[in-house]
Amino acid sequence: MSASLVLRETKNGVTTLVMNNPRKLNGWTVPMMDAVKRELAAARDDIDTKVVILSGVGPYYCAGVNLAGAIKLGHPKKLRRIICDQNEALFGLFINFPKPVIVAVNGPAIGGAVTSATLCDAIIASENATFSTPFAKLGVAREGCSSVYFERLMGRENAERMLGTEGFVPTGREALEMGLVSQVVPHDSLMGTAQSLAEQWVSEGRCRTYRKGITREELVAINASESQRVADSFLASTFIKGQAEFLFKKKKWGPAMMFYSLWCTRPLWSRLP
Repeated sequence: MSASLVLRETKNGVTTLVMNNPRKLNGWTVPMMDAVKRELAAARDDIDTKVVILSGVGPYYCAGVNLAGAIKLGHPKKLRRIICDQNEALFGLFINFPKPVIVAVNGPAIGGAVTSATLCDAIIASENATFSTPFAKLGVAREGCSSVYFERLMGRENAERMLGTEGFVPTGREALEMGLVSQVVPHDSLMGTAQSLAEQWVSEGRCRTYRKGITREELVAINASESQRVADSFLASTFIKGQAEFLFKKKKWGPAMMFYSLWCTRPLWSRLP
């Protein structure tokens, strides 16, 4: 594997992509997402790749989207369109990928890292894995098709426990009992188990599938609808003020001031034509 933000290795028809920025908990910064997109595109076009495994280096699978990096100052209508398009494209990357994908969750997964994993063919979780979708806490609309698909996967009660104000964060074992993940294994067995399953799929000639009988067309429509709500929530006072306070606590002064400025001036720019 090469030393880069995403490590890549192909063996027996299986390409393993491993997010490799443990210092930032493999979070989806712009450079990380660009690297993931490039490697998925390469795996898509590689005739020797029949199945893809996605995992992470270090204690975390992925800390999710870098929200502070997702918003830049600009005209509100243009900003809303950018947020909507970026959200739809992010999850569309997983929905529309044409080959089977196994997500091997090696540690905590947060936000979009959880919802995107559900859009793949299977999730194998290490015993070290946890799954957090803190959208209600952040004041962000539900994304990654979770507004509909979580209930399909886990039932209404479990979906609301994770997505609602309770913000329940299941372990790998709990996620298996709920129906969020497909399998839980000892941490040291994670990649070997994923490789064995992927090679079995290669031998079976398995095609891309979606769990619980949902179709690609359904997911595309849900993603498009959610992306509109996500864009609205990102420009709402609750989210902007919350991000400013969070970033100040983290002593990230520049991004914090940007969000604070957005919050203070929102009564003005929200009325722009």
